[in-house]
Amino acid sequence: MSIKTLNIIRIVLLVVAIVLIVIGLIQGQYFSVLSKAIRTCLECIGIA
Repeated sequence: MSIKTLNIIRIVLLVVAIVLIVIGLIQGQYFSVLSKAIRTCLECIGIA
């Protein structure tokens, strides 16, 4: 693959990632992910 093709793939993946992040924020999914992450961390250190 050429450098130009790799750069195009990187840009497309970056745009897709940004779009999916924005969709998740609009739907309020950040709270669900944050609460699961907190619960997992607390279980890992033995508090919860």
